[in-house]
Amino acid sequence: MCRLSVTNLAKRFGPRKVFSDISFQLETGDSLAVVGPNGSGKTTLLMTILNGYHPTRGEVTFYRGGRRLAESQVRTSSSLVAPYLNFYDDLTAEENLKFFASVTGRNVTGKEINSLLDRVGLEGRGMDLIRAYSSGMKQRLKYAVALLGRPEFLFLDEPTSSLDEHGKRIVFDMIEEYRKNGILVIATNEREEYSLASNLCRLDQ
Repeated sequence: MCRLSVTNLAKRFGPRKVFSDISFQLETGDSLAVVGPNGSGKTTLLMTILNGYHPTRGEVTFYRGGRRLAESQVRTSSSLVAPYLNFYDDLTAEENLKFFASVTGRNVTGKEINSLLDRVGLEGRGMDLIRAYSSGMKQRLKYAVALLGRPEFLFLDEPTSSLDEHGKRIVFDMIEEYRKNGILVIATNEREEYSLASNLCRLDQ
């Protein structure tokens, strides 16, 4: 059983307040949608939880089996899917998957790669260079990367960005499957996306 605890979290950039007094507790099987208009701080909140930004105030704690996780453990047990994450265009999809696995100290087999590509609707495209991928294909490949290590904490920022209806269905099915056994946090202002979560955190601009 895992747990994510966020207590009185606040973030400022200089004099500008982005958000304040954000608190919630999530356990394995729980999901949360962070909603709000553009510029309300959704991405900043996700990045603060993941230690991409240092909070102005408050605390974020990850637990597994009642034990607090160290920062290195949080990195290997968490994944993020977001529009601003990029691939190496001169590498194939398989090479990108192997590279991102190695960054976190994992080895991934060809069978695992093929299974992940099939899961995101990219079967037979593993040897294609990323520069030949459409934006929707790249977005689906991000889910393959995110699920490489079977993360216990999954963070999604605009989860269906660049996806057509077929791509959205693949992602929605994947999210529904994941949320049963992990902790899911979604940042979005799209109703069809935040309806996938069982809890809501609303940010004001």
